[in-house]
Amino acid sequence: MKILVTGNMGYVGPGAISQLRESYPNAELIGYDTGFFANYLTNVSILPEAKLNKQIFGDVRNFDSNVLNDIDAVVYLAAISNDPMGNKFEDITMEVNYKSAVKIAKAGKEKGVKTFVFASSCSVYGAAGETAKVESDTLNPLTAYARSKIAAEKDLKVLADNDFTVTCLRFATACGYSNRLRLDLVVNDFVAGALASKRIDILSDGTPWRPLINVLDMARAIDWAVGRKAQNGGNFLVVNTGSNEWNYQVKELAEAVAEVVIGCKVTVNPDAPADKRSYNVNFDLFKKLAPNHQPIFKLKPTVSGLYENLKGMGFEDPDFRTKNLIRLNVINQLQKKGFLNKDLFWNWK
Repeated sequence: MKILVTGNMGYVGPGAISQLRESYPNAELIGYDTGFFANYLTNVSILPEAKLNKQIFGDVRNFDSNVLNDIDAVVYLAAISNDPMGNKFEDITMEVNYKSAVKIAKAGKEKGVKTFVFASSCSVYGAAGETAKVESDTLNPLTAYARSKIAAEKDLKVLADNDFTVTCLRFATACGYSNRLRLDLVVNDFVAGALASKRIDILSDGTPWRPLINVLDMARAIDWAVGRKAQNGGNFLVVNTGSNEWNYQVKELAEAVAEVVIGCKVTVNPDAPADKRSYNVNFDLFKKLAPNHQPIFKLKPTVSGLYENLKGMGFEDPDFRTKNLIRLNVINQLQKKGFLNKDLFWNWK
């Protein structure tokens, strides 16, 4: 077994690599990443990439198809990974999240790759309200990030056949501790704020819905998708990935954090304009197809794990939203220092 993981040096990658190494101890695991966030390690014992056989540094927009020689499965995690980044770099978001994913999938199919796993997102549902969305429901993307995921799903569907199995995992909003932690995610932000300043300031009225998934449960889902047979879901599958128990309103998430971080004060903004990004998601199909890879983490232990790891890092910065655990800040700093050009290519290449 030979597995290529693009975008492995981000938030999801360390857990995914560890999970795949456990499930496929004799596999050849190859990482492919441009390295924007490679040095932002958090509370690690070993370098996550030590579990790989090879790490390739490269940009998926300039991908050499020879990397796919003898590859059995591709896991596509590479992405401009959130709405603020997508809004600032909309064209690049489409290039990385959509066009490059399809290009690599096409090349992989031609090279004999059998399995392609694409990290999609429940954000494709956008303004969805309280009715739990299923995979066949109408999509209502509100951001460049969400639009890029939908476009990729559409073009990947055309490629799937009896010799090329495609799985698009529409992940719930990620949360939890990772060896490359991000704090620009709702639960992670709340925990960091609670620890650093004993406050959680909800900028909305707290009513929008979010489905959540622990980042290590994302790794379990990726593991399932790599091993999925076409008889279980079809040659092409789009599946909401998470659990029904993890649909929460934002204010409920803040209250859960406050139960762990004693003495933390939660405030909401009742005068805030409505946050249209509200979606409640149905995960029944994932439960049916992947009964042995269901999420095993609960919200409170996830919050506690974040809290303990941040304390272990000595984290106490109330200005963390301006620092390097926020992905857009890292990109802005790399550009300011002249390392990245306006198109987010390294200036020495």
